[in-house]
Amino acid sequence: MGLERYIVEIGLGADLHGGDVTKAAQRAVRDAVSRSCLCGLFDILHLDDPGKMHIAVKIGCPDPGRLERDRVLEAVPFGSKTLEAVEGGLGVRGLALPALGAGDTIVIAVAALTVYVDIAP
Repeated sequence: MGLERYIVEIGLGADLHGGDVTKAAQRAVRDAVSRSCLCGLFDILHLDDPGKMHIAVKIGCPDPGRLERDRVLEAVPFGSKTLEAVEGGLGVRGLALPALGAGDTIVIAVAALTVYVDIAP
């Protein structure tokens, strides 16, 4: 049967000091993960291994070319993973506090996590 889509969850993350798109994206992914209880996959589908899931991560952030993709995917705790980064999110002038990061840009990233499960026939 192949991969079937079961869940889409949205998350928001920000780096308040320094304009680090990777940090903002990691926080957005963790936000989405923290709102998802996957009990239906286990109770209804009788999924016995979270490794059978595939999580497609889509990140919208300013300057997606600066995104450290492997670091963002580390925020997904299980399953196979892919990441698509697109222009989006928001950048706004904040406050420069060198002890917390370089620069005065607040960066906001949005994450959409789509969970697929491989359902055997």
